[in-house]
Amino acid sequence: MALIALAADKGAPGVTTAAVALGAVWPRPVLVAECDQAGGDLVYRLPAAADDPAGRGGARDGGMLNPSRGLLSLAATARRGLRPDQIAEHCQRLVGGLDVLVGITNAEQAQAMTWLWGPLGRAFAGLSPVDVLADCGRLGAGAPLNDLLREADMVVLFTRATLEQVAHLRERVAALASELRGGPPIGVVVLADPRDFRASIAEVDRIVAGVQSRLQGQDAASPGGPGPGYGPAPPPVAVLGGLALDPKGAELLSGRWGGRLDRSLLIRSAREVAATLIGRLGTAVHAGPVPPAAQAVPGAPPAPGHPPQPHERPGVQEPLARPPERQQYQEGRL
Repeated sequence: MALIALAADKGAPGVTTAAVALGAVWPRPVLVAECDQAGGDLVYRLPAAADDPAGRGGARDGGMLNPSRGLLSLAATARRGLRPDQIAEHCQRLVGGLDVLVGITNAEQAQAMTWLWGPLGRAFAGLSPVDVLADCGRLGAGAPLNDLLREADMVVLFTRATLEQVAHLRERVAALASELRGGPPIGVVVLADPRDFRASIAEVDRIVAGVQSRLQGQDAASPGGPGPGYGPAPPPVAVLGGLALDPKGAELLSGRWGGRLDRSLLIRSAREVAATLIGRLGTAVHAGPVPPAAQAVPGAPPAPGHPPQPHERPGVQEPLARPPERQQYQEGRL
């Protein structure tokens, strides 16, 4: 299925929150994977489910995710090769039903894992019938994580609509397009104040269009020029929309506030971005139609009158496939 790499440049503004929000509303089976080389923080943010099908969650809903089971344990078993069907054993489930692959906890661990990113990207891309949202955190020039980005179906960069962040975005887009020639398209999502939402997206769109035009002009002016026999062209770049800067919605997503998460600006805008991403991926990524799969929000209780049924352990051929009762979770929340 599809691998979507989510990242940012300076400061990595809200990439983890965006990944979880998109995972919560994703219309197909999905896994959120922490691939941040600086260390992830899902372990400290979100609670584990008691009904983890492999018994990996806490003793009750709200227990802590296991920091030792995830990317670190997967890397230890992947020295002799990594297959898609190995990933499920190292994933955990959040309260609400979202599956996650917990990342490393510090940057020092990443130094011993530079070999992993390419094989991991290929395994993610082959994880049928599950899409993978890979939280890649902050990107850097020539980073080993580029090996994972090359395996993605799309790279999505997040930015806030401030002068300094858009300036960094412009340079990162240009550098990444050069590094990923012939690779996946690059999308941009703007984290914007709801009071100035459309104007912020339009301004970033104007700047990104200028970067795209400049890249095409440079490619045409290079020796030999583009075309057959002259190597791959830089990937296309486009603004995909925006996520609302919604602190209360982010707190709701983490289960630290009461209220209706489905009414938050964060979730409403996440639905629009998820639909845009699915549309951009198109049918080329998938062999056939995939029935809609309900995604529940971490921390959301089952809907009244719809008690959850026991989860089934994911199969080897279909790791992390959604059980049918996920719809029951969704009916009361999203």
